[in-house]
Amino acid sequence: MLKRSSGVLLPVFSLPSKYGIGTFGRAAYEFVDFLESAGQRWWQILPVGPTSYGDSPYQSFSTFAGNPYFIDLELLIEDGLLTEAEAGADWGGDPMYVDYGKIYENRFRVLKIAADRGLLRDAAEVAAFRAENKAWIENYALYMAAKRHFGMKSWLEWEDEDIRLRKNGAVEKYAALLKEDVDFFVYLQYLFFKQWKALRAYAHEKGVGIIGDLPIYVAMDSADVWSEPKFFQLNEENIPVEVAGVPPDYFSADGQLWGNPLYRYDEMKKDGYGWWIRRVAGASKLYDVLRIDHFRGFESYWAVPYGEKTARVGRWIKGPGMELVGMLTSWFGDVQFIAEDLGVLTPAVKELLADSGLPGMKVLEFAFGVDEPGDYLPHRHPVNCVCYAGTHDNETLLEWRDAADSYELAFAEEYLGINENEGFCGGVLRGGLASSAALFVAQLQDWLELGKEARVNTPGTASGNWRWRLLPGQASEELAAKIEHKCALYGRSEKPWVNPKAPEEDDLAAEE
Repeated sequence: MLKRSSGVLLPVFSLPSKYGIGTFGRAAYEFVDFLESAGQRWWQILPVGPTSYGDSPYQSFSTFAGNPYFIDLELLIEDGLLTEAEAGADWGGDPMYVDYGKIYENRFRVLKIAADRGLLRDAAEVAAFRAENKAWIENYALYMAAKRHFGMKSWLEWEDEDIRLRKNGAVEKYAALLKEDVDFFVYLQYLFFKQWKALRAYAHEKGVGIIGDLPIYVAMDSADVWSEPKFFQLNEENIPVEVAGVPPDYFSADGQLWGNPLYRYDEMKKDGYGWWIRRVAGASKLYDVLRIDHFRGFESYWAVPYGEKTARVGRWIKGPGMELVGMLTSWFGDVQFIAEDLGVLTPAVKELLADSGLPGMKVLEFAFGVDEPGDYLPHRHPVNCVCYAGTHDNETLLEWRDAADSYELAFAEEYLGINENEGFCGGVLRGGLASSAALFVAQLQDWLELGKEARVNTPGTASGNWRWRLLPGQASEELAAKIEHKCALYGRSEKPWVNPKAPEEDDLAAEE
């Protein structure tokens, strides 16, 4: 079970840098230092896979690979793989938002310069990396090379049916034809994991663990589906019959049409769910705790006919339940899991969560509405859960306050005892810190008291998401001291609480 502690949710892409998007460079190390100073035990991030159209980290070209955008260019300059002039490009004009168009236009061109130098220099290390990751790296690299060859189209639209369907000889043919690009994409993964491994080790030295998301589904346009189609609900032409989503709920009146292919759990079961074992093993190389996104999909999942424009039309289908969940938790005894159990929870979903023993989630932004489930209120939180002020899919606290109806706002203000001195955000964060939940997580935007301009994602919208970035200096020493003081007050920091009104006397008492 998780120990009583707290953490901050900040996507990697939200870190500041002069190259248009957050990376594994200096700002990431400085943020780890900030977390240590703030008494935080955890840094929660979003999935770090290579993103596709729409830039969503939940629609990745691979469940195993890392996003090349996060490779830090300054570290490559220090390593002799780039010059400052070569790293220069138009990375976007607003430091508060990622300009994915500019990143897409320029990043791979710059990384190719580094790869041309590094592939020969690092040949032995790259060969060892390929051997260590042979279960996925060759398929991923060939997939990306073929995507380039076919104009970045989804593999469903590749003109050559032989490679689209991986017929005899096609893989070998294209691996030889596209060898230069295959090697390039392998090298990018080598750089990604080299930089990430160093950053994660630094975080561990500072007492900070990494919480990462494991989306329940993988993208249709991915090396995962292309290379192992037998594990997905596809027809004889490898076209989906039904796809994933969720029915209408408090996020969207039309539901959410994700479009991911659904699993053939019957086929996966034949080898003891080996695909899932490989997937979680890969994720454990990135994260210390895995948050299983859309956990309720293991109990039953919403299947939408392929071609539908919304998720209104669909049907519930029974999932693998504890057969799969229990296998994963027992197989990976050294990995901690969090179950994202939000949405409409049936008795069967609640039973699965209880049987699994995993901590679920309680979101304070859902606690005060007249129609919301009462167990989101802090006084009803079990110890074995994670309390969030809000998640990346929610408004910031200030945006939530401004959109709340009068009942919800009045209930929250009285329940939490919100006052002018600490402000609305401070009062909600205090309520989460005081919760009996083992872990409390807040978005950094809410500690900064930012509004709708800092929202990460609005579910059901196709553009404008995953862009917000922290500005240099916002994660200040003053903010870290404020957070640490609050966490010490509610037993979420290893440091003792110090009376701000008499710091010298308290410091002497603590030393004694």
